[in-house]
Amino acid sequence: MPWLSYRKALNRALGDELARDPAVFVLGEDVRVAVSNVTAGLLKRFGPDRVLDTPLSEQAFTSFATGAALGGRRPVIEFQIPALLYLAFEQIVNQAHKFSLMTGGQARVPVTYLVPGSGSKTGWAGQHSDHPYALFVHAGVKTVVPATPEDAYGLLTTAIRDDDPVVVFAPAAALDVRVDLDHDGLAPVPLGVGRVHREGGDVTVVAVGHLVHDAVAVAEELAADVSVEVFDPRTVYPFDWDGLAASLAKTGRLVVADDSNRACGLAAEVIATAAERCDLTAPPVRVTRPDGAVVPFAPGLDLAVQPDRAQLTAAIRKVLGQ
Repeated sequence: MPWLSYRKALNRALGDELARDPAVFVLGEDVRVAVSNVTAGLLKRFGPDRVLDTPLSEQAFTSFATGAALGGRRPVIEFQIPALLYLAFEQIVNQAHKFSLMTGGQARVPVTYLVPGSGSKTGWAGQHSDHPYALFVHAGVKTVVPATPEDAYGLLTTAIRDDDPVVVFAPAAALDVRVDLDHDGLAPVPLGVGRVHREGGDVTVVAVGHLVHDAVAVAEELAADVSVEVFDPRTVYPFDWDGLAASLAKTGRLVVADDSNRACGLAAEVIATAAERCDLTAPPVRVTRPDGAVVPFAPGLDLAVQPDRAQLTAAIRKVLGQ
């Protein structure tokens, strides 16, 4: 079977949806030259009316996309840098997200906000290395963080077809992941449905985005004496609480690996909800960036503020009382 990279999966999803639905178009800074490689070849295939380069004003082109969506189009915005979402937060959360709610469903705003390369990238420093999916979870905006190429394809496809705004975070550390699969089997993945990457009976590890691969690797390393179940929510809002509850019903123990800042992060929400809904046999543990973390430029310091496999292994041992 042919190999498929995460980056190519995003490109393939965009191409397939542009071909399927004439209402879809792509816009952003330098998307015609495919600076992130995610839009490679789309200008040649679909022309300048469907692949639009924009000025350097996130507020302007994000608002433009909202208007286009209200007028019947399905825009996909590519943001080169995750922190640029802070500039457009008003346009996404206070405008696009609320139109359908404030009009009783009479207005639909089908905009997809795609962030290829979210999180830390070596040497991109403090203003380019955030992974702010938890902000959109808090606001109630549909938000996905795919871990694998097939889920990147499936979730981006579903996001484009959804009638509400959806933010798609493609972690920088996952972009070069490759899988061997039948491309004809690629299909939309429903929002709000998690995925168990590895079954186990001793402890559930909830891992977000690229940390899924770390969790699976740690689970394999510990397999001789610990049975680890790796649960990937895929969609962080809406979250698959039933799927998590089913996993915890087997294991009773919870570790959450979340590449965002500790305070008010997704890990905190997962642990709080699990404590409310499930019978845990041990206090849960989270592995995150530190409180208020700002990623430094120096590579060693960059890595020091990110959750890693050693921290995850220690957390699993701790929740097991080892």
